[in-house]
Amino acid sequence: MTLFSIELSTSARKSLKKLSKRDQILVFTVLETLKNNPTPPKSLKLRGRDGYRLRVGDLRIIYTVQRGRLIILILDLGHRRDIYR
Repeated sequence: MTLFSIELSTSARKSLKKLSKRDQILVFTVLETLKNNPTPPKSLKLRGRDGYRLRVGDLRIIYTVQRGRLIILILDLGHRRDIYR
């Protein structure tokens, strides 16, 4: 089984620090599951730009998958009302 590595962009890292501890733990749990399956059934392909969206409660994780390098790049994460702006 191939494991992907997770990389966070600068904006994703900043957004993660702003979340509550409970939400941070929830996000890290979801990111661990992405290592095994980068496109789980709950993820949706974004329209208008490359990448995927994953829902975690009211939070959204926006990411791209680089299959050649086995990297999942987390572009941004945050509350659903703010993330797409």
